[in-house]
Amino acid sequence: MSRKDYFNDPEAPTATRIVPAVTAFVQDERGFLLLERRSDNGRWGMPGGVQEIGESISDTVVREVVEETGITVEVVGLVGIFTDPDHIIEFSDGEVRQEFSLCFRARPVAGEIRVSAESFEVSWINPSDLDALDMSPTTRKRIVEGLKASPHPAIN
Repeated sequence: MSRKDYFNDPEAPTATRIVPAVTAFVQDERGFLLLERRSDNGRWGMPGGVQEIGESISDTVVREVVEETGITVEVVGLVGIFTDPDHIIEFSDGEVRQEFSLCFRARPVAGEIRVSAESFEVSWINPSDLDALDMSPTTRKRIVEGLKASPHPAIN
């Protein structure tokens, strides 16, 4: 399934849903970030996805990261809550939703990097190389907040 993101776009379709979703800000011992080039839009992003019935939100983070990257993580904090009503996501199946994403800080505990059906590429990225990557403005915002390492979560 593909997706199109709209950012402050008056031509964006009207959202019909808000869905609890997560992203994972995962850093290794070098400070490199676990990122994937997504198969739904071709851009770089943090692993993540939608919470499923019967799981806690931290379970969602662990499940999504291992499914998408092969890396098992432990959730260690909250980077922020991102609910920008001007970020609309339209999926090829017709679903249109407003962003609602909790970005969690996590640390890798096991596994080897691998791609999945949801990613073309998975890599540990040096923060100094981030500017060269094609990613959405909301992903950049989350990464900037994560790199601040603030003890207080961002609320956007």
